[in-house]
Amino acid sequence: MIERFYLKNCLTFNEVEMELGSGLIVFSGPSGSGKSVLMRSILGSVGFDDALAEVSESSVTWTIDEEATGFNNEETNIFKQVKKEKVRYFINAQSISKKALHNISKNYLRLLSLKDYSDFEQSNMLHILDQQIMKTDQTYEETLAIYEKDFHLYQNKKHELEQLIIQERRITEHKEFAAFELAKIDAINPQKNEYDTLLEVKRTLSQKEKAEEKITLAESFFEKEHLVSDALNSLDIDSGFFDDAMNELRAIFEQTRSNFLDLEGEDIESVLDRLEDLSELKHRYGSIDEAIAYRDQKAKEIEKYENFDYEKARLTKEVDQLFSELLTLADHISLKRSETLFDLNAAINDYLKQLYLSGAEMTLSHGDFMLTGQDKVEFNLKGASLEKVSAGEFNRLRLALLALQSESMQGQGGVLMLDEIDANLSGEESMSVAKVLRQLSKHFQIFVISHQPQLTSMGEQHFIVEKDDVSTVRELTNDERVEEIARMISGDTVSKEAKSFAKELLESAS
Repeated sequence: MIERFYLKNCLTFNEVEMELGSGLIVFSGPSGSGKSVLMRSILGSVGFDDALAEVSESSVTWTIDEEATGFNNEETNIFKQVKKEKVRYFINAQSISKKALHNISKNYLRLLSLKDYSDFEQSNMLHILDQQIMKTDQTYEETLAIYEKDFHLYQNKKHELEQLIIQERRITEHKEFAAFELAKIDAINPQKNEYDTLLEVKRTLSQKEKAEEKITLAESFFEKEHLVSDALNSLDIDSGFFDDAMNELRAIFEQTRSNFLDLEGEDIESVLDRLEDLSELKHRYGSIDEAIAYRDQKAKEIEKYENFDYEKARLTKEVDQLFSELLTLADHISLKRSETLFDLNAAINDYLKQLYLSGAEMTLSHGDFMLTGQDKVEFNLKGASLEKVSAGEFNRLRLALLALQSESMQGQGGVLMLDEIDANLSGEESMSVAKVLRQLSKHFQIFVISHQPQLTSMGEQHFIVEKDDVSTVRELTNDERVEEIARMISGDTVSKEAKSFAKELLESAS
C-alpha cells in the first residue's frame, strides 16, 4: 500500500502531505478543484503518469526484487519524482528511469481506466476460470503446471526442428559437395610419403640401364685390385685405406644392383602416371599431407551430415510425441473449463445483479495451442461485445470480475486507482458500486474520485480537495464528512434533509 504521499508545487497546489491507510480512500470536492491532478500526481510519483509537480513522493510498503532491480529494500521504500530542468525519478534516493520505475510499480498498482481492457484479456479470463476450477479440483493446478512445462518444451523442440528444416537444403548441398571432394581424393588414394618415394623410383628407373652398364665396366677394376695393394706394400705404405675404399665401393655396387633387382617389373609409365595424379593433388591442396587431411575433414563432415538426418528424425519423433501429450492435456483442461463455465457465468452475474446489471456471458472455443491451453474466450454483455457497452457498464463488468477474483485472494492484492467510476450512475447503481468496492477494499487499497454521496459514504478515509486560488487537500472528520456528503446531495445550500440522509449513509456504511 501507499502509506504517505507528499506533493510540492503542482499547478494550483503548493504543498500536500497525506497519511494514508488501507481500504477504500475517497477524494471528493467541487469540479475543477484539482482532484484528477492530485490522482495523476500520485501516479506520476511511481512512474505511471507524466510529471506535473516539482516534487511528488510516495512511501510504499511494496517489496522490491533486489536481485532483479539492484535496489535495496528499506523499512519503507520511497518512490519519488523531481522536476527541475528535467524530470528525474528515484527509489530510496537512487536514480532510476521512468520505465524501470513503472515496471516495478506495475506489480503492485493498477490504474483502471476506460482504455484498459487488460481484465478481459484471454490470459486473465482463463485465469479466473482456472481459479474457479481449483476450488473443487485439487489436482487441476498440477495439471496446468505440467501443461505449461510441456508447452515450453514443445515450443523449444519445435523451434529446433524448424531450424534443422531451414538448414536442410543447405546441408544437402554441402553433403553432396563434400562427397564429391572425398570421391576425387579417394580415387587417387594418396599415401603419406608416397610422392617422394615415387620420385626416387623414377630417378632410379631412369638411370638403371646406363648405371648397370657403367657398373659392369667399373667392376673390371676389381680384377686389378691386388696389383694396387702389392704396389703400396712395396712402398711400405699400409694398403688398408685402399682396401676399405674398395670394400665400400663393392657395397655401393651391390646395394645398387639389389635396388635395381627390387624394381624388376616396375613400369616407368605407371610411375609417371601416378606421379602426375599426386602432382595434381599437391597443386590443389599444397601437399600430399594436406590433401589427406582435407580428405579426413570431408569424411567427418559427411558423418556429421548423416547424423543430421538422424537428428532430424529424432526431433520429429520427439515433437510429435510432445504434441500428442499436449493435445491430451489440452483436451482435459478444455473439458474442465467447459464443465465450470456455467457456474462461472452464474457467479459473475450474481455480482452484476448487485451492480444492477445482467446478461454477461463467457463462451469458449478452440484455438491454437498457447501457454494457457487451446481455449479461446469471448465475453459479451447481452450479446454485445465489450467495445459496444457503455462506460458505466464496462466499469461495472470489470468490478464484477475483480470481486470474483478477490474471493481466492489471501492478504493484500495491491493498489487500485479509479477515477469517477460512479459517474453517470443512478443513486442505486452508485450504491451497488460502493458496496462492491468496499468488499474489494478487504484485499486492495483503493483510491477513488467520486461525486456521488453513496460511494463517498463508503470510504474508510475521506479527503476533500478544495480550491480558492490555491488547491488544498485535507482529511475530513466525521462531522465534516456529513457536511461534504450533504453538499453532494443538495448542492451548495445544504438542507437538513440532506444532512439527515448523509448521516444515514455514513451510519449504514459503518
